Amino acid sequence: MRFLALIGALAIIVGIGAAVFFLGGFYSVAGTAEDPGIVRWALTQVRTASISRHATDQPPANINDAQMVQAGAKAFAAHGCANCHGAPGVPWQKYSEGLHPDPPDLKEVADLSPSQLFWVVKNGINMTGMPSFALAGAKDEEIWAVAAFIKKLPTVSEADYKAWTSPPAAPVAPAPATPPPAAQPAPNPPASNN
Repeated sequence: MRFLALIGALAIIVGIGAAVFFLGGFYSVAGTAEDPGIVRWALTQVRTASISRHATDQPPANINDAQMVQAGAKAFAAHGCANCHGAPGVPWQKYSEGLHPDPPDLKEVADLSPSQLFWVVKNGINMTGMPSFALAGAKDEEIWAVAAFIKKLPTVSEADYKAWTSPPAAPVAPAPATPPPAAQPAPNPPASNN
């Protein structure tokens, strides 16, 4: 019985200590401060478990089609994903280095299932800087296309990414036709003096 009382007392002391540490402002939330190892571990475990539990949508049958991958590359570029994550031949922007935790190189997360990638892009991840693209107005079809692109990202060349994301060339307008010379008005007959 004393042993259980000791465990209970220790649990209460640890709980009070944690509350004072976190709620008392001793834990720094500055983006320049490294998270303690236990916090980093806990956040990673929670994120991984949450994605695994909630990513239940089934990908469309055409998830591996070249057209879907190319549409995903266009959406990836249009939504500014390369600013934080980079892309083939496109370095991430300098400001992304200030995000904490660092945005991942998406080649390293391409082993996630399409459902998991879809869920992350659609819903975002709290406290990481990863926004919800559903809240930003992206439709599910577009988000699935981005997931398809991320799955193929490790094998996408710089040339392919550039070709897929470059705006189409403006059509060349035909040279304006030169109008025929204006007809000269007929001369007026001389006035008669009668």
